[in-house]
Order: sequence, then structure tokens, then C-alpha cells
Amino acid sequence: MGKYAVTNPATGEEVAAYDSATDAQIEEALASATKAYKEWARKTTVAERAAMLQKLADLHMERIDELAAIFHREMGKPLEQCKLEVEFSAGIIASFAQNAEEWLKDDVLQVEDGLKTVVKRQGLGVILGIMPWNYPFYQVARFAAPVLAVGNTVVLKHAEICPETALALDGLFKEAGFPEGAYVNVFASHDQISTMIADDRIAAVSLTGSERAGAIVAEQAGRALKKCVLELGGSDVFLVLDVANLDAAVEYAVGGRMENTGQACNGSKRIVVMDKYFDEFKEKFVAAIAAQNAENGDYGPLSSAKATEMLTSQVGTALEQGAELLTGDNEPNGNWYTPSVIAGVTPEMDVYRQELFGPVAQLYKVSSDEEAIELANSSPYGLGSVVMCDDLERAERVGDQLDVGMVFINASGLEGVDVPFGGVKKSGYGREIGKYGIDEFANKKLFRYAA
Repeated sequence: MGKYAVTNPATGEEVAAYDSATDAQIEEALASATKAYKEWARKTTVAERAAMLQKLADLHMERIDELAAIFHREMGKPLEQCKLEVEFSAGIIASFAQNAEEWLKDDVLQVEDGLKTVVKRQGLGVILGIMPWNYPFYQVARFAAPVLAVGNTVVLKHAEICPETALALDGLFKEAGFPEGAYVNVFASHDQISTMIADDRIAAVSLTGSERAGAIVAEQAGRALKKCVLELGGSDVFLVLDVANLDAAVEYAVGGRMENTGQACNGSKRIVVMDKYFDEFKEKFVAAIAAQNAENGDYGPLSSAKATEMLTSQVGTALEQGAELLTGDNEPNGNWYTPSVIAGVTPEMDVYRQELFGPVAQLYKVSSDEEAIELANSSPYGLGSVVMCDDLERAERVGDQLDVGMVFINASGLEGVDVPFGGVKKSGYGREIGKYGIDEFANKKLFRYAA
């Protein structure tokens, strides 16, 4: 058996395992996707492909309970959050179905020499997607839907702990009407991924994952002269500058940190509070984190023993280096990790520049906007941010100076089904979702007419 296995993180029990792909199966996947690109994707219209995407979105909603249960067992997300993820994924797919023709329409350019000049958006070929476990439906939706809408085909390598999600998605795409080879799931190894990236039949690569994985894929794609989109880690700031309703700020901060048991790349990981609010905010925030209840579905287990070991080690090192644990114990029970808050973190500590992928918040006090901005930008990551401030002009001024790809003002969780998502610095590059996402894997082909 291969390393693709379902291990229930709540219990540690392995409940299913699947064979990894053979080299012959990888070759078959590449050949099938290439054939589908030539014989289907290039010969269908955007409207025809959009109709299939709409059917795919409908199937997500028809099977929402069944689909949610699959990855609830695989990676531990609370069941109601799983259902919300399936629903959000359906919304993203439907958005591409409904807007693809508008987003992909030709651009007629006004040029100096007056010749008719048009840019058409067409497919590139076979796009390799490497997807993570933390949002196993959502990540695939935001990658595959625009890729197919443009007129590409997909070879998808899903996370090793989510093989049944991968198989369920493969079935959904086929049931929605996509032909053989349009969307191909492969249980590939790292070596096989490298081989695929180097293969001339792969036109481009999209990865959502760790900084380390992103660096490896970017290097391999660059060597093969392939475009890639990378959505990597994050250590997002939640800035509390000036608010009349501190309770609302606390609520959004808790939500931003606890979403998906803290296993979100754009979760609010560093809570940065202006000094005049700090003591009151600290008291309320720590109490709210301490009150999180697994039995109520506030959080679940971490996704795996490996994830639990990593987070425990990072927090343990932070405490050894002088950080203070305000709530929590850094003593997980299996993969169940008690939600925690640490404070007293300084630039000399390892954790200052790390991403904590779990329900642990870092709490900081600042005395000026300039200090808040400097602290925010000191991270090697640059994915998202939240700015809480009743003065919207001030909030925007601060947001303008943050080295991030996204700024949410006066709330966390402002993602949308047609809103671009992505970051800068070590959080990666490129955008997903909406008009900006659909453009990433499109050939902007120039047409010039002499007469």
C-alpha cells in the first residue's frame, strides 16, 4: 500500500489506505489530459464549459452532507465547518460558471497605428495542481474551476491524508459532464510530481502548500520554463487601532484565529493592539480563547500527528526562549490541542518569524500606527491582514503600507466567491478566484489585422 491513507485525527485510527500511482498510471494521466485538451478543451466554447461548471456546483450542494462527512473524517474539521466549505466551494464554481464569458471576453485595444488589435484569452494546455489538506474542497474549486473555464485540462495531486476527498472530487467532475482526461486525479509521489513538472505536456503548475514546498516547485517549474501560481503560508496580522466596540474586535479576532482550528494560511495569527485598548482587549480575548469548546464544534483535532508535533515544538521553543503562555498548556491529548495565547514574543525568538498552524495566537502591544506597521511588515510572509479602525481613512492609510496581498477592514473572514485571493513575499505569488484568478492560466493571445 502507498502513503495515501485516511487516518482519523480525532482517534489516530487508520481507516483506509490507497495505492500510490505507478509510473505507468502517471503516463496515462498525462496522455489522457493532453488528449482532452486537444480534442475537447480547444473545441468547446466558454459557455459549454461553464454549463458543466454549473452542474458541478449543483452537485456540491446536492451532496453536501455526504461530501462534508468525508473530509471531516480525513482531516478533522468540525462537521458544520465542512458543510460551509462545500457550500463556499459551490459558490466559487458557480461564480466562474456565471461570469466566465464576461471575464474571458476579448480585449479590443486602441493603439497608435490604428490597426485592429485584439487580445483573446485561450487555454495553455494541461495544468498541474498540487493541493493541500486544510481546505480540501475549497482549494480545488478555486484552482480547477477557472482552469477548466478558460479551456485547459487538469491533472490534480491532492494531499496524502485526503485520498477519499480526491476520489469524490474526481467523480463529481465526471458526473458534471467533463470528459475523460479533463480532470484527472493522481496519487503521485514527490518524485513523480517532479517528473510531471519537467514533462513538456504540462503547461503550468499551481501549488497551495508550505513555503518549503513552494520553493521546490518554483525551482523545478523555473528550470522547465513553466509558469506557476503559489499560495503558501501566512502569519497575518489583526490590527486593533481605534474602535468604539471592543467586544466586536475581540469576536472577529477569535474568529480569525480559530477558523479551521487555526489551520488557515490567512488566519489572524498575530493580534496587534494599540496600548490604550491592550489591557481590556487582552482580558477579553484570552477569556474568549479559553472558552472555546470542542464539544460545541468551536474547534477540532489538528489534522495529523505530524501537525501536532510541529505546533507543540514551536510553542515549546517559544516558551523556552521567554514567551509567556496566557492560556492553554501546550500538552495535546492525541491531536487535540487546547486553544492558546502567547505573549511577550520578541524579534530574537524563533516564533517571531514562524507560522503557527493551529489554534495559537500571538498577542502584541504597540503605541502608534507606525509601530504597528513595522511589526506587521517584519514577518517574512505577506498574505492577508485585518485592520480594525472606526476611522476608515486611517484604516486605509495603514492598509496601504502593509506588505500583504489582502486587507480586510473592520472584520475578519471577508473572503468572497468572486474576490481575488493571494499574497506577496514568502506567501507566494499569483491570484486565485474571480476575474484575476481566471486570468492566471490564460494565454493572452494577440491578434493584429493589417486590413
